[in-house]
Amino acid sequence: MTSSLATVSYIGATILFILSLGGLAHPETARRGNLFGIAGMSIAVLATVFGPQVGMGGIPWIVIALVIGAAVGLYAAKKVQMTQMPELVALMHSLVGLAACLVGFASYVDTSVVFPTAAEKTIHEVEIYIGILIGAVTFS
Repeated sequence: MTSSLATVSYIGATILFILSLGGLAHPETARRGNLFGIAGMSIAVLATVFGPQVGMGGIPWIVIALVIGAAVGLYAAKKVQMTQMPELVALMHSLVGLAACLVGFASYVDTSVVFPTAAEKTIHEVEIYIGILIGAVTFS
């Protein structure tokens, strides 16, 4: 997959995520919103796996992460009672905060990115700082 096609896929996934949030705002449209979210995440994962940044050595790691995440999700879906749903949602949001911290740190230590100007490098570092800060607050 070319870099341009991956970018277009990410834009499409972003639009589906926004539609998903809009659909989840009302009980009548929640099912459609959920489907938009599933479609958006599927497109984003496929664009990442088959995109230009992932080599053949990275695909097994992605598959392992998907299997672990699916196993945890399936276990939680089978085990958690409806009265425990707020606690489960809080736990999952906490894990999303941890993921944001890890992604931000990985982006910070990535040496393959070359910025043409100092301003772009500064913007990138500020973005990483804000992402890690918000992720850490959410995780805590």
